[in-house]
Amino acid sequence: MRNPSHSFSSLKFQSTWTRRIVQAVLAGLAAAAMASGQSPPAAVRITLDQAIQLALRHNPSLKAARNTIEQSQAEQITAGLRPNPVFTYDDLFVPLVPSQFNGTNLNNITEFDVGASYTWERGHKRQARLAAARDQTAVTESLVNDDVRSLTFSVAQQFVGALFSQSALSFAQQNLVSFRKTVETSESQYHSGAISEGDLLKIKLQLLQFQTDASAARLSLTESLASLRQLLGYNAVPANYDVAGHLAFVPIHAHREDLQLLALKRRPDLMAAERGITAARGDYKLARANGKRDLTTTLYYTHVAGINSASFIANIEIPIFDRNQGEIARTHVAIAQADEERQAVAQAVMTDVRNAYETMKTDRQVIKLFESGYLNEAKESLQISEYAYERGAVSLLNFLDAERSYRSTELAYRQALVNYMLAVEQLREAVGVRHLP
Repeated sequence: MRNPSHSFSSLKFQSTWTRRIVQAVLAGLAAAAMASGQSPPAAVRITLDQAIQLALRHNPSLKAARNTIEQSQAEQITAGLRPNPVFTYDDLFVPLVPSQFNGTNLNNITEFDVGASYTWERGHKRQARLAAARDQTAVTESLVNDDVRSLTFSVAQQFVGALFSQSALSFAQQNLVSFRKTVETSESQYHSGAISEGDLLKIKLQLLQFQTDASAARLSLTESLASLRQLLGYNAVPANYDVAGHLAFVPIHAHREDLQLLALKRRPDLMAAERGITAARGDYKLARANGKRDLTTTLYYTHVAGINSASFIANIEIPIFDRNQGEIARTHVAIAQADEERQAVAQAVMTDVRNAYETMKTDRQVIKLFESGYLNEAKESLQISEYAYERGAVSLLNFLDAERSYRSTELAYRQALVNYMLAVEQLREAVGVRHLP
């Protein structure tokens, strides 16, 4: 019987040598890469403006929406088409007996007609159709521009979220490094008898919170970058891309009334509603034009019993019952509906700008509160408590409380910056422009 301990030692020996061989191979590959001048590709970093441009070029949903403009333009071609002429031919009394199939019989017995007819549209139908199709294209273009506005805000919102996750991760890593030094100091104090084992365990348990915060921040950053990549277009950026920027307070000095007036001129959804009124009027004109009945004319050449003759036929529907009254009435009411919808959108625009402006003002005041001294006071309190704790002047609980207060204050300040930046982006979306006055 084989000795189990001997087998285990052999396996351990083989595993050690295998690991050494793999390490040597990897080291050789790394040395070869360095010798050839190659280095691992650096992560691509994009700014907010670059992210917006990438999304406008590569976002699949926006590209699909832009196709509706081309479809509407194709409908303009259809609307401008004229009716096709109709060719007619008939041949009667054709002999079936081969011996009777000769020129004399064909000339004297058979009868054939050749004609062409054409429908003349009345009431300027073609012009009305073409105008209505153009108006609908204008509405479609405005709606696509509104999709651009919404996508831009979504990208900016997700980008700011990624910046916050990036900032939170950096802050968590800094806290983790700093607190590890505190743990080392506490271990030295414990070995020297300055603190009890219970206090040392409390310190080490607090380290777990810092490690958890760092892991959560790293996961949040990964999720934010993945969500942002979906908006940009999955193939628009590499998998290891990152965002470039930082949380910052950039004051906006524009007045609310000026922003509301600008929004009434630039909001794409309001422009779509205004163009919808024009389109409704065009549909009404088209309905009235369709109430006019078209004239069909036909010219025939007839050969009967050796006699050649021509015929001219004209026919038109008599509009006694059907004069397109229902469609005319419907499109007339649709004009009033479009006007009401425009007023509703205009009121929504004014409300959106007001709410976004007031939110921005409130978030700006919160940031000023932090920057007026609370942030520095929390940091100084932590530094004083840490200095006093290392020298045994304060208790462990006082130090941990100061550390938690500083961390919560710093995170709250960064969250306030995020809220303000998001409020600014919301205001830009409400106005419909990226560059606020």
